[in-house]
Amino acid sequence: MRLSRSLASVTAAVCLVMSLPYEALPHARVKAPRAAAPELFGAGCHSRITGSRVTAYCHNPYPRTDGVTLHIECDRWWDVDSDGGMVEAGPAQTVRLSGRCWKEVRALWISHRKLAR
Repeated sequence: MRLSRSLASVTAAVCLVMSLPYEALPHARVKAPRAAAPELFGAGCHSRITGSRVTAYCHNPYPRTDGVTLHIECDRWWDVDSDGGMVEAGPAQTVRLSGRCWKEVRALWISHRKLAR
């Protein structure tokens, strides 16, 4: 009779351990190495379209220099789209970008490039 009581308690303990989730089981945990934090980069830009003129202000709050370029797509098929020159926005610096179409502006966007400075 004594054997059956100990066998019953061992069986109950094994069932209890097997029903626990994997994270709760006592085993060696190997922690995966953390990925390096992403580098903070990129000036925040605000733009305004007034008739056929475009003005954008870009402020770079990060320590790495950002090369920003203004791109303008004109609405008329005969109006030439333009890509402005790259302007360096240094750390804690605000730069102004401007351009225009002959008539209406369809779209504008600003591209960013990390500069090695």
